[in-house]
Amino acid sequence: MPAFVCLIEVRLHLNDSHDLKGKRKLLHSLKAQLRQRFGASVAEVDGHDTWQRTTLVCALVGGGDVGRRADDLERHVEARCPDGCIFERDLLSLADIRG
Repeated sequence: MPAFVCLIEVRLHLNDSHDLKGKRKLLHSLKAQLRQRFGASVAEVDGHDTWQRTTLVCALVGGGDVGRRADDLERHVEARCPDGCIFERDLLSLADIRG
């Protein structure tokens, strides 16, 4: 069975966040949901000091269903953060990674 890694960069604009405390609360909840629902590893990689923008990177690992899981994850983020989401996705097979 082929193995795949999908990396999704998620750039978010958070209109509902009015300070860093509100942003942290929203992101804590969102990251927990992405871990629980989709089995994703999630890290905030940019925008730590801004209260309306952030960048997350999500990683999914699995077989042939990784693309579908990535689609579902993106839809979930869009539903939670309707003010603005930009996604960039890279899907790599184990063979691609090994070179």
